[in-house]
Amino acid sequence: MAYDVIGDIHGCYDEMIALIKKLGYTIQNGVPVHSDGRMLVFAGDLTDRGPKSIEVVRFVAKAYEKGAVRYVPGNHCNKLYRFLKGNPVKVMHGLETTEAELKQVSDEDRTAVKEQFIRLYEKAPLYDILHNGDLVVAHAGIKADDIGKQSRKVKDFVLYGDVTGETLPDGRPVRRDWAATYNGKAWVVYGHTPVKKPRIVNRTINIDTGCVFGNQLTAFRFPEHETVSVESSMPYDESRFREQ
Repeated sequence: MAYDVIGDIHGCYDEMIALIKKLGYTIQNGVPVHSDGRMLVFAGDLTDRGPKSIEVVRFVAKAYEKGAVRYVPGNHCNKLYRFLKGNPVKVMHGLETTEAELKQVSDEDRTAVKEQFIRLYEKAPLYDILHNGDLVVAHAGIKADDIGKQSRKVKDFVLYGDVTGETLPDGRPVRRDWAATYNGKAWVVYGHTPVKKPRIVNRTINIDTGCVFGNQLTAFRFPEHETVSVESSMPYDESRFREQ
């Protein structure tokens, strides 16, 4: 099977639909269908910061339940899951926008979205190994030696990246460039750290092109090794992007 991996959406529902259609899918009964049998894979961080997080959750969760798409969680997904389960989390770094959306809908809709997302998160793999092991989708990346493994250390890396323990002035963690030393045979498709254009290093590609920060939403087509993007409607924020 061929795959189209979509990077961090962060509530940018309109751009997500535009990209899905640009990739050649039609939306049938709310589910994306491709005439060539291709499948969408969502690489985490569906919500937060953007304007339509609830719509993104509804779309992805419904398609996932019907077996029409694949999905792996990101750090924002993990935090939203803990928040919806009633665990103590700090409502900041974008979660406040999703919380505000949830407060604006009816109690019935809020309960439905909450249950949909919890089911989605609990059913999803931490990372996805596809195409006979040639393709790995992991939100913040994964080391070659850890592919196939499950542990707290691997989970932290996949969700949050290779962090140093230090923080930037705005509270964001300082991250190492794990891709620079990646030596695996599988292609790893990830996001998490916004870049202005898809960043290929060794057999890794970062497709988080910062849609929610005003740049683009990007997909990686496999096995073609092509990228497809749509422009963002959000205000551009230069400060959010990592140097290539």
